[in-house]
Amino acid sequence: MDYPEEWRGFVNEWNNDNDYVMAHTSGSTGEPKEIRLLKSDMMSSACATNNRFGITQDSRLLCPLSPNYIAGKMMMVRAIAADCTLIAEHPSNEPLADDYGTIDLMAVVPSQCASLLNNDIAASSLKNLIIGGAPLPANLEKELVEMPWRSYATYGMTETCSHVALRKLGTSVYEAMPGILFSQDERDCLVIESDLFSFKRLVTNDVVDLLDNRAFRWLGRHDNVINSGGVKFHPEQLEKLLEGKLPFPFYFMGVPHEKWGQSVAMAIEAPADSDAESIMIEATAICRACLPRYAFPTKIHIVDALPRTANGKLQRKESMLK
Repeated sequence: MDYPEEWRGFVNEWNNDNDYVMAHTSGSTGEPKEIRLLKSDMMSSACATNNRFGITQDSRLLCPLSPNYIAGKMMMVRAIAADCTLIAEHPSNEPLADDYGTIDLMAVVPSQCASLLNNDIAASSLKNLIIGGAPLPANLEKELVEMPWRSYATYGMTETCSHVALRKLGTSVYEAMPGILFSQDERDCLVIESDLFSFKRLVTNDVVDLLDNRAFRWLGRHDNVINSGGVKFHPEQLEKLLEGKLPFPFYFMGVPHEKWGQSVAMAIEAPADSDAESIMIEATAICRACLPRYAFPTKIHIVDALPRTANGKLQRKESMLK
């Protein structure tokens, strides 16, 4: 098979004599770090996804993602595992630019989804879409649910060789991939268990509502929890309440409070030439209308740019709120 130049490095690494490949974590909760992923673990993950979506030798996969990230690497491994066709597009926000015939599975990040809504090729040829890398805006999810293909949000990390659970868009429940089981630790954080992977048992920092050992609802990151006078808030859940109501990127996080231990603070990203006072007034009104009383932010900061990771995820930094 003839691979694009940007993919050849990973193909060569996959075919060398090492039993691992090098990858980088996303950096969502700290600096990205280089880790080794066993090829056997990657193959186990690929086979689970192929099993879940019925990928066979006759299938066609499409990857408009960079092979520098785990999502791109795993699309190649899935194609290798099934001995099927992989179409590797140069990453852009307008994937599926050409008609390749039926596409059984495509992986994207949220920023690539909007263009698919008016893509006639996608409407006629795409069967399954998996979306990861960052949260999916609620308004975009509503539109994707109406599309003729099946769309899923993924849950996973570099350490698990991509996703270990999928959530069908329009629902709130993540369901385990084949060979994966879930439990919780004393913090109510998700624990991933599987005999298919070398890690066997992986404790996460994601607080979940565990439905059974194969399904959960995601609530937020344990390290983001705001404890204000004994009342705990997940900032991710507060952000959902405001989603689509404020026309700028924003996030909540806890900041020290002399009386309550922590209080809720809010950072809003707006262009430097924006009317900060108007934005503050609008944000205050929306927060009062949409948030629980004790979750109302004691501080609202307008900043030129919120920090993001290399793949576009917002990073919560207290320095933005001082």
